[in-house]
Amino acid sequence: MRLRPPESDFLDIRKLEIFSGISDDHFASLMTGAYVQNFPPQIELITESDPSDFLHIVLTGSVDLFSSWNDRETSMATVRPVSTFILAATIKDAPYLMSARTLEKSRIVLIPSTDIRTVFEIDAGFARAVVNELAQCYRTVVKNTKDLKLRTSLERLANYLLRQQIRAGGTSEFELMYEKRRLASFLAMTPENLSRSIKGLVPYGVNVEGTTVTITNQADLELFAKPNPLIDDYTT
Repeated sequence: MRLRPPESDFLDIRKLEIFSGISDDHFASLMTGAYVQNFPPQIELITESDPSDFLHIVLTGSVDLFSSWNDRETSMATVRPVSTFILAATIKDAPYLMSARTLEKSRIVLIPSTDIRTVFEIDAGFARAVVNELAQCYRTVVKNTKDLKLRTSLERLANYLLRQQIRAGGTSEFELMYEKRRLASFLAMTPENLSRSIKGLVPYGVNVEGTTVTITNQADLELFAKPNPLIDDYTT
C-alpha cells in the first residue's frame, strides 16, 4: 500500500545532508510526489539495468546493494537509515548499475526521479548538496578499489575488522555487521577463503566465534593491517 510520508518522516528526511540546502518550497514539492512503503525481508526493490524511476531513502531496516554477472553475484554495499540510494542514476536519468533488496523489514521512501531532476535544475543549494554527495560516493568507490587492488584477502579482512571496531565504539569485542557468506562476497572472497583468512588472523590477536569478534592484541593487528585513512576513513 502506497502512503505519503507522515510529518515525522519529513523531519528525518530533511536532516539528510543532501536536503540541507534546499528551499522549503522545493522540499515540500519533492515530498508531495513521494510515498512511503513497508517491505518485508528479501524483497528486490530495484534491478540493475532497469530505468531509475525513483530515488530511495531508507528510514528503517537495511538494504543490500548487489550486482550479478554470468551466474555470479557480489554484495556492493549496505544502506542503513537514514540514507539514500542510488543517486547517480537518478541525476543522470540512467539505468541502475546495481540491484537492491531488503535485508530485513524496511521502511522506504520513494521520490520520483523526474521530481529530483527538476529541483536539481532550479535549486542551487540542492544542486550543491547533490554534487557533494556524488563526490563523496566517488571517493568511497576509489577507496574500495584501492582496498581490493592493493591488499591481500587477509589484509582486507584485517582492515575491515578494524573499521567495524571503530564503528562499534572501539571496544575489543563486537559483532559482525554481515553474516559470513555475505561478508565474503563484500570482501571479494569465497566463503572458504574467508574461513582461511579468519584462521590466518588468529596469530595477530583476532578470534571470531559465530558473528562475535574479539581482538586480544590490538597492536599486533594494527601492525599487520597497516590501516590507511586514504583507504579506510570513509568520512574524508
